[in-house]
Amino acid sequence: MPAKPAPIKKSAKKAAPKEETPAEPAPVPEAVPAEAPPAEAAPVEASAGAAVEETAPAAEAPAPEGPAEEAAPSTDAPAVAAPAEAAPVEEPPKAPTPPPPAVPASAPQNLSVDDVNDTSVTLKWRSPENTGSGLDGYTVEYCKEGSSEWVLANKELITYNRFVISGLTTGDLLNIRVVAVNAGGRSEPVALAQPVTVREVVDRPKVRLPRALRSRCVKHVGEQINLVIPFIGKPKPVISWTKDGQPLDTKKVNIRNSDKDSILFIRKSEREDSGSYEMTVKVDSFEDKASLIIQIVDLPGPPASVKLVDSWGFNAALEWTAPKDNGNTEITGYTIQKADKKTGEWLMVLEHFHRLNATVSDLVMGNTYTFRVFAENKVGRSETAAVTKDAAHIQKTVPAEVVVPCPVGIVYKPLEYKEHDFSEAPKFTAPLSNRAATVGYTTKLLCAVRGSPKPKIEWLKNQMLIGDDPKYRQINNQGVCSLEIRKPSSFDGGVYTCRAKNALGEATVACKLEVKQVIIPDEKDRK
Repeated sequence: MPAKPAPIKKSAKKAAPKEETPAEPAPVPEAVPAEAPPAEAAPVEASAGAAVEETAPAAEAPAPEGPAEEAAPSTDAPAVAAPAEAAPVEEPPKAPTPPPPAVPASAPQNLSVDDVNDTSVTLKWRSPENTGSGLDGYTVEYCKEGSSEWVLANKELITYNRFVISGLTTGDLLNIRVVAVNAGGRSEPVALAQPVTVREVVDRPKVRLPRALRSRCVKHVGEQINLVIPFIGKPKPVISWTKDGQPLDTKKVNIRNSDKDSILFIRKSEREDSGSYEMTVKVDSFEDKASLIIQIVDLPGPPASVKLVDSWGFNAALEWTAPKDNGNTEITGYTIQKADKKTGEWLMVLEHFHRLNATVSDLVMGNTYTFRVFAENKVGRSETAAVTKDAAHIQKTVPAEVVVPCPVGIVYKPLEYKEHDFSEAPKFTAPLSNRAATVGYTTKLLCAVRGSPKPKIEWLKNQMLIGDDPKYRQINNQGVCSLEIRKPSSFDGGVYTCRAKNALGEATVACKLEVKQVIIPDEKDRK
């Protein structure tokens, strides 16, 4: 490889004087520079590995024609120009092109107001979609509404996408725009859709109704009502209250408002204070509402009427109607009482009774009874009761020696009930389970049995009665039978049976007990 370029360099030197000689005559001044580039291109092409063989013959061809003086005539110029036409085909490196002209960036995106107060406006935006020739920074400009003079807010370019315009006058209405700047100049500006008023930030009002008040607030008559309803809103919202769609009566209800909550206060509640209360929080054109229901309850009135429907034997049937005043809450039941005419003492018959009719039983023969009914609700029992106008007279039995054409009264014969027989032969409800025990460790066998009369329990080992052997402990508690075998040995293994018997029969259940010996290997076996 290094041997080939050596002759190429020589041919380039030879070709160089031939090209320089035509440059001397004055008649062809323009052809000299035209031929000069191919002469300079020859050594460049010779340095390339692929074009070495093509350029070498071209340089050697004019050499044998004669000395350098014979190459002076213009007739030799076309022969030198031949290699000059081959140079564009191989695209020799051109002179460095000047850099393209700088292009400005596109406009910033999504300009919006992040915060506003009485002296400043905080903006934020997104970078341009196309930065062009790079991005040097941003400029923020503003002008007052009705003016065309834009004021530069930042003295130097800012590189981040957030800026605070400070030192503003409260109440000014400003148009604001942001421009991206780079080497190509200023981009198209992005401006806010609407002017911004310099003032304190407006937070939309929101009522935060406590969870306890979201369903219903129930109070008794005479109780104090003090409800605190928090809210948010900036600047300070305007608070208003209504009851059932009408303005509140300030003589009965007091409202106290602060920057964070509103208090509804009633010193002594009455039934008339019940209703739907609505609180409205308003900031400029924004508002939020919350409703709460206050229910003032009281004791109910007595039933509207009560009457004695019928009386027979030792019984009396009553009916009544619901009270006209339920105490502003539902009726939960009724209380029925009776009074003997002789004593006049009222005794409880039924309490928390839900129906509107009842039958009173177990009355005493020969007595006359009066009845009364109270109404009940969640507050309590009505202060007064509805009393029957008619009295129920329970007649006595007519003596046998008195002869009357028609019987008066009745003879009471108590019903005879057959006693249930609970007798039952023994029956195991939980059988014994096979077990494995370790020598020297106490174990226990368990089962359960039922029967009436109470069965007698016996334990057997391999069909042999255990009896009172002190090695075993037998327990029978509420039908649960257990046999405890204290520190069993290998001889205590076998079949254990539990037998229960009474007058009606017997039952047995068995299990197998295996007592294992723990074998500890000797030291010799370990080795």
